[in-house]
Amino acid sequence: MTKIRVEETIDLIKNLVSIPSPSGNTNEVITYVDKYLSELQVETKRNRKGGLIATIPGRENNKHRMLTAHVDTLGAMVKEIKANGRLKIDLIGGFRYNSIEGEYCQIQTSTGRVYSGTILMRQTSVHVYKDAGKAERNQENMEVRIDEKVHNADQVRELGIEVGDFISFDPRVQVLPNGYIKSRHLDDKASVGILLRLIKEIMEEKIELPYTTHFLISNNEEIGYGGNSNITPETIEYLAVDMGAMGDGQSTDEYTVSICVKDASGPYHYDFRKKLTTLAEQNNIGYKLDIYPYYGSDASAAIRSGHDIVHGLIGPGIDSSHAFERTHKDSIENTTKLLYHYVQSDMIL
Repeated sequence: MTKIRVEETIDLIKNLVSIPSPSGNTNEVITYVDKYLSELQVETKRNRKGGLIATIPGRENNKHRMLTAHVDTLGAMVKEIKANGRLKIDLIGGFRYNSIEGEYCQIQTSTGRVYSGTILMRQTSVHVYKDAGKAERNQENMEVRIDEKVHNADQVRELGIEVGDFISFDPRVQVLPNGYIKSRHLDDKASVGILLRLIKEIMEEKIELPYTTHFLISNNEEIGYGGNSNITPETIEYLAVDMGAMGDGQSTDEYTVSICVKDASGPYHYDFRKKLTTLAEQNNIGYKLDIYPYYGSDASAAIRSGHDIVHGLIGPGIDSSHAFERTHKDSIENTTKLLYHYVQSDMIL
């Protein structure tokens, strides 16, 4: 892809991460994606879970492909309105309390009102609490300080805030001149941006795909079941596009496309993986093979739900996943290139 196209993808990612969408409250971002695809005259439909399926017909319709990326993110929910006018929270998704300490947030009420706040330790002030640094970061000690004049639970409820209201985290997105992209929720809105830009490329260049291809923008991946339904009986290959996890012992980096060989669900389809690596090598695409030890994807959820498919997983390398995430435009570009060649390739079966 050209530099201009990569920059367009990054602009899409910036827009996506700026739309609050914790699992369970994703209608606004799904609507944004639906509008984007509708303007490209791509057929879309929503499933009952609230996800979005876009379909591009191919030359052959008795074999289908499905690619998926998830638009839901980590977040929280109001667990309790405390007597001091602050909020106890319950986490949505698999992350740790310490990763959101000091984070700005939004509280969205069931009537649509939005309030700002900050997630803090109850014992934050070092001038008051001797154990400020040692106290455990957990549900009991962390709370949301609402940016309103509230001093008790009744005043909070007068704002319309109630148990079950969604809390989203400020993405703090930055795109640096040297190509780095820093933001919360690059998992997995970086991949959603990549798929949207790929679809635009297909439509604008009038690329005829060899097989009917479905693009599922799932909305419950972070809680385990986003991509496990609405898979047509004709679907043979199912490719999840999700972040590549980085850390000690990992080969994934922020500059290549990560091809997952195994995660917590077990190995991904061996021949499918080999097909992806062959495509990368034939087209001079930088890639890394990796195992993600504490990870599951929409593809593994689809396998668990009993679908007879060939499943794979690729994605841009993301540093500090489920915390202060970062990637680079090179990884976005390499992931896009691999997908571009994949959707035009022959199936392995």
